[in-house]
Amino acid sequence: MKITETTDVLVIGSGMGGANFAAGLAPTGAKIVILERGQRLRDSEAARDARAIFQRGVFRPQESWVDGAGKAFNPGNYYCVGGNTKLYGAVLIRYRAQDFAPIAHRDGTTPGWPFSYGELEPWYTRAEQLYNVRGALGDDSSEPFHSAPYPFGPVPDEPAIAAVRQRLKKIGLKPFTLPLGIDIETWLKRAKTPWDAFPDAGHGKMDAESCGLACALAHDNVALREGAQVKRLVVEPDGKRIAGVEVIQAGERTMIGAGIVVLAAGAVNSAALLLRSSQAGIANRADAVGRYFMNHNSSAVLAIDPRVVNNSIYQKTIGTNNFYLDDGHGGPPLGNIQLLGRVTAPILKANMPLAPELALGLMSRHAVDWYVMSEDLPGAESRVTVDGANIRLDWQRSNWTTHLALVATLKERLRAAGYPIVLSKAFDRRTPSHQCGTVRIGLDPATSPLDPFCRSFDHPNLFVVDASFLPTSAAVNPSLTIAAQALRVADHVARTDLRTHGVMR
Repeated sequence: MKITETTDVLVIGSGMGGANFAAGLAPTGAKIVILERGQRLRDSEAARDARAIFQRGVFRPQESWVDGAGKAFNPGNYYCVGGNTKLYGAVLIRYRAQDFAPIAHRDGTTPGWPFSYGELEPWYTRAEQLYNVRGALGDDSSEPFHSAPYPFGPVPDEPAIAAVRQRLKKIGLKPFTLPLGIDIETWLKRAKTPWDAFPDAGHGKMDAESCGLACALAHDNVALREGAQVKRLVVEPDGKRIAGVEVIQAGERTMIGAGIVVLAAGAVNSAALLLRSSQAGIANRADAVGRYFMNHNSSAVLAIDPRVVNNSIYQKTIGTNNFYLDDGHGGPPLGNIQLLGRVTAPILKANMPLAPELALGLMSRHAVDWYVMSEDLPGAESRVTVDGANIRLDWQRSNWTTHLALVATLKERLRAAGYPIVLSKAFDRRTPSHQCGTVRIGLDPATSPLDPFCRSFDHPNLFVVDASFLPTSAAVNPSLTIAAQALRVADHVARTDLRTHGVMR
């Protein structure tokens, strides 16, 4: 197929990686085209309707993947401008400094990163500024060094949650204020709902569209194309450079050439696209593309006190890292604990369809809802593969004993804090619990497809900047780390690659 048009830089995907890479590179003046398979998310009644979102799944994709046993499931990936950030919980927290070095867990040791926290720290600060993060330093025992304060003060605790914070303090825990990408006044003007898992349609959530992409599109040299699905990457005849991509838009199949190609379609879809693009897979000399898939081990925990009413709307303002660096007794780390967005009766009904919604409402009225997260360790047999157009996700959980220990520890502490009823339920593969790791960075091309700047070892003009690059999952939300690395890579490309690859001559 002949190239029908060319651009300096082609970005595939408009989520946290693609949007922030474009934002970082846009000031250079290079012609940047961003391809997004979905459309902009428009406001609608469904956007704030818990039954529509959780029971009817109106925003979920109309596709199925298969698991390791060949069983089909509907994945929790969202195809729209801004990607999964449109429905994320907007917790913009840094990896801990210790996460960049190998860590011994109960079930294995992480490989560490090819650089230290200090290398990424300035870019974390830049990402926090770009995303107008609301937060407060000093109350998190695991907080790494920050070279600047958060741009804005924290989202306030609602009265019911302020009381929860005090209950945790009384039993010796150290609750900290979650760093959040949310303008709470603007969000609540639209409707009195949580933002966690509710889609943002331009009403106060700081996501990849409203921040990173908006920053990029403020430059005349950047263009976004919606409804443009990339089918494959095309390699030059010598097998080295990526010539361009084959894309379908409005039913027409075309090929776009580019000096630099930046892949940011998400940890599963980026790996699948590389594997589909040639018989052996692109950037795959080490047979590592699609491998080392990680997905946080996570559970919901409901703490119920029949004597106390939780009348909060959004709830999600506090967490604790008491058990992040160790188990509280000097043993291996367990993970992060943070509040979920308020879990109301319609949300509970989606998971307990046979229970009367009225009864679930009574339970929700007295419950505080927690999200418990532990690190999933990278393993070569936990992987994404493809069979034609079909995606197979064989997620092999690791470090599960650690997660069970964290859930048990939290339950014990919540009972000590006066909650007589504590329930838990693990999330399964349908929930997009921070999928990552399928095209990881490293120092050795024999084990990692990408170098520390997310450049393919095999193809010097190919970069992968979404969650695929993460060599470890850590045990905190990954969005800010993806944004920071995307900005770092964009800076590197601006300084070293534009002229090398025929851009900005």
